[in-house]
Amino acid sequence: MQTLDILLNNQYISEPLRVIAQKVKDKKRINFDEGVYLYEHAELSYLGILANFIREEKHGDKTYFNRNFHLEPTNLCVYDCKFCSYSRLIKQKEEGWALTMEEMLDVVKKYDDEPVTEVHIVGGVLPQYDVTFYAALFTAIKKHRPGLHVKALTPVEYHYIFKKAKIDYATGMKLMKDAGLESMPGGGAEIFDPEIREQIAKDKCTGEQWLAIHEEWHKLGMRSNATMLYGHIEEFKHRVDHMEKLRQLQDKTGGFQTFIPLKFRNQNNQMSNVTEVSVIEDLRNYAIGRIYLDNFDHVKAYWAMISRETAQMSLNFGVDDIDGTLDDTTKIYSMAGAEEQNPAMSTEELVELIKQVDRKPIERDTLYNVVKDYTDVVFDTEVKPSYYKLPVINP
Repeated sequence: MQTLDILLNNQYISEPLRVIAQKVKDKKRINFDEGVYLYEHAELSYLGILANFIREEKHGDKTYFNRNFHLEPTNLCVYDCKFCSYSRLIKQKEEGWALTMEEMLDVVKKYDDEPVTEVHIVGGVLPQYDVTFYAALFTAIKKHRPGLHVKALTPVEYHYIFKKAKIDYATGMKLMKDAGLESMPGGGAEIFDPEIREQIAKDKCTGEQWLAIHEEWHKLGMRSNATMLYGHIEEFKHRVDHMEKLRQLQDKTGGFQTFIPLKFRNQNNQMSNVTEVSVIEDLRNYAIGRIYLDNFDHVKAYWAMISRETAQMSLNFGVDDIDGTLDDTTKIYSMAGAEEQNPAMSTEELVELIKQVDRKPIERDTLYNVVKDYTDVVFDTEVKPSYYKLPVINP
């Protein structure tokens, strides 16, 4: 609070920035034009003060992570998203994989003796992976390991399989819930603006359809996440428009848990000519997301995508969650050019990463129930993480 008061008394900031800061202090919502203004005029230090104020009002120094693993059924896909480094068209099948039901269950069984709480299932879109297939997969996973939380598939996949099955979204999501689906990840949102979406993700579900599927899921009393792909051909107004649509649906349903900005990476895709944004812009984007989405409880940074060091810094710019331990089966990140080519961290390393910047590491389950507070845990062996200790950033 003291830092925010100092900012409000700073005679050198513009009146619009002063008004926004006062709104944040008073817990009032900023509007669309103010969101664009932040992108166009606010310095990183200013954004950090506001975002960190909100973060600490909501969560104090707590920083969440979970023990999870990814199951990626296939990287073959009927869609041709220009930004995607992961998927291959069906005609490029020699460069891809498509797991059978048995092979997918083998991946799950590999973690039988591990204290993981979640399986995150997402991949390409193929005709053979239909409603019947995924319903059977979810049911089989829950039968094998009832306590494992199934977080699976994006609206891109659900839109395709429901259309193929000739069922509406409400019917389809109820079928998935009954089969064992427990929450939805936030992928496939990209940017909702139809003109930008047409250029980077033609033919896949629209922004309106993405939102509609999440709404049906929320109506069932279930939770999901939301993402935004930033740093490509979009403008600042498109980012704010995207967050505005998320905020409106959250006002209506309250079903979103976490907002996850996803950085565009330009390796091995059809948009390699687009320069990636800087780490400073990453932090600005996290901060503005935290400020704008006042009705979202959490903002997450995928450490495996942005690097461990940037994830540490993001904890002072509105982020309170850095995802999970993951493992090196997660190909989506590395194929896009992420700095973490082997995205795996032990619990000890992840806890140390959080403690290094004076935050409190909290292991959570998918629904943010506390599994274990690691604040006062001392490990038997010294942890020597493969990253450098960074100073705490005080905006």
